[in-house]
Amino acid sequence: MKFLLFFILSIFSFAGTIKVAVAANVSYAIKALIKDFNKQNSNIKIEINIGSSGKLTAQIMQNAPYDIFMSADMGYPEALYSKGLAVDKPKVYANGSLALFTKRNDVNVSKGLSVILDSNIKRVAVANPKTAPYGVATRQALKNAKLYDKAESKFIYGQSIGQTLTYTLTAADIGFVAKSTLLSDKLSQYKKGKNWIDVPLNLYTPTKQGIVLIKRAKDNAEAKAFYNYLLSDRAKIIFRKYGYIYQ
Repeated sequence: MKFLLFFILSIFSFAGTIKVAVAANVSYAIKALIKDFNKQNSNIKIEINIGSSGKLTAQIMQNAPYDIFMSADMGYPEALYSKGLAVDKPKVYANGSLALFTKRNDVNVSKGLSVILDSNIKRVAVANPKTAPYGVATRQALKNAKLYDKAESKFIYGQSIGQTLTYTLTAADIGFVAKSTLLSDKLSQYKKGKNWIDVPLNLYTPTKQGIVLIKRAKDNAEAKAFYNYLLSDRAKIIFRKYGYIYQ
């Protein structure tokens, strides 16, 4: 009897592990989300792999062992669903917004997006619209602002919005990044109005970010628990803290 009780307790205390493919723009928010989720689910271990939505989708199509995919758009998870690789149609977990950011103190971001045309701005970091949904949003904003053609020669492309942030901090003078990254503790020294501004929402469509449960996890109760949490009102509080919006 004692052995049976120990065996049952061992099953419930065993740390389950789920693997989540995470779009680069969520790299800071996901840590806070996991921490909050584990307050009530301490027995579930979550491993994350961060990258561009396009590359993560390609990995899943090649049977990478992910249980959940958090994309930076709806197109990539919809492609997985159409190929029978996702349990259900993708759902929107958040809407991502853009910011124009520089670490330099001699750049007047309060001037607006046209600051990228200034003579002291030689390199502008943007996400590649071929691999990163935030790149599509950036291109849309710049075209609507009538700045794209004038500034295109200055662009250096990041394959993900995370790489674009890295370029903005190292190789570029200014860059278009996910607002969520600028609200992280890591970049808290950079201030709105001084180092960054919101890209006006009337210039682009905020990126609808989709989530799917991968087919391999259809019977995985732990993966389903985290999937449901990411769509909950509790998770939305954290997403809003990191600059995501709900329309």
